[in-house]
Amino acid sequence: MSRTRRCSGLARESRDMLHRRVSDLMTTAVVRVRPATGFKDIAVQPAEHDITAVPVVDDQNHPIGIVSEADLLRTQQSQSDPSGHLADEHPPPTENAEAHALTAEGPMTSPVITARPQWSVVEAARAMAPPRRQTTPVVDGADRLVGIISRADLIHVFLRQDTTICEEITTEVVTRPLGLDPASITVQVTDGRGTLTGFVPHRSLFPIAVRLCEGVDVTSRLAADATGNGKVDNPHRP
Repeated sequence: MSRTRRCSGLARESRDMLHRRVSDLMTTAVVRVRPATGFKDIAVQPAEHDITAVPVVDDQNHPIGIVSEADLLRTQQSQSDPSGHLADEHPPPTENAEAHALTAEGPMTSPVITARPQWSVVEAARAMAPPRRQTTPVVDGADRLVGIISRADLIHVFLRQDTTICEEITTEVVTRPLGLDPASITVQVTDGRGTLTGFVPHRSLFPIAVRLCEGVDVTSRLAADATGNGKVDNPHRP
């Protein structure tokens, strides 16, 4: 059942940060392989390190591909059944060559979608939306591998309780950076999605308020009230 939480007044200090970025969530101790790494050496990585995909990097540590458990399974499925119970399938020549490759260069997906450490969780979630990969390498300004992030990492952020998100927005957006009276803004959070309703002194604060909430999917229904008496100057309903 969907629930809506409202916060009015100054919220307690939140234990969680509002502005989570990829750098806050990514794993930095990344298991990586080279294009010439043998299939058997790749196949043991998921079980040994509790991972679902392995980036493939070149000599400069640039991700050039990624091999997932699905890729490994496809390679296994292409092998003949030693028991003889299953009929051998005959995939297209390209898929067949990839499936029978002996190194990472064969089954890997390339080019690979990458993320940046400074991205917000919302940006990362959009980049990783299905049908894209569940695991994405993170690269620095020189496109070198510095981490890896999964959909599970992002889900943990979005699964925070609505009351926590509500309190974070009230404290870390409305009260501190914007210096607004929290009584003038109503923050509603329903299933992780926020809505801001109320009056702010100037229309220029509309996009700023939304941008400060970039770690949360937020809709602004703020209105300008330069008089301070609750009179709507220019309602803003994107």
